[in-house]
Amino acid sequence: MEENIKEKRSEKEEAREELLQLVLFRLGEEEFGVNILQAREIEKLDQGLTRVPKAPLFVEGVINLRGEIIPIVDLRKRFGLTLPPLGYDSRVIIVEVRGAPVGMLVDAVEEVVRIPVSAVEPPPPITKGVDAQYLAGVAKVGDRLIVLLNLDRALSPEESQELAEAELGDG
Repeated sequence: MEENIKEKRSEKEEAREELLQLVLFRLGEEEFGVNILQAREIEKLDQGLTRVPKAPLFVEGVINLRGEIIPIVDLRKRFGLTLPPLGYDSRVIIVEVRGAPVGMLVDAVEEVVRIPVSAVEPPPPITKGVDAQYLAGVAKVGDRLIVLLNLDRALSPEESQELAEAELGDG
């Protein structure tokens, strides 16, 4: 009887637990996620991409999205991953980084999931392929482990400033 009461209590606690909604995407064979609150929209990269002189190597260029100029960052290059060329499933996730829109180029957007906050662990100090400074944690989604990105660290304040200046047009 006492065990049943404890079980019911823990089920109620789980139901009340705060949920985190994530956009899951792929870079090569690895799955990553970002908080959906940071994602504005997901676009196919089917419009022209304008290269920006003197931009960091991981910046593919800028796009004009409904009148707004948005820099496009190739996360594969940013994290130093060597991967095959972009394909049909490649997408740009438009996110907010320090209050400014940035397009994150990924191999594919997989799904949107809700997980309990308790399913997120702190990032390990050594993570395959991605520098730990870019990580917000690791989430357990079913039997998968998803690396969660800290978008505010994906670009340094100096890099964000460089992108803003490049958007305003030196070329």
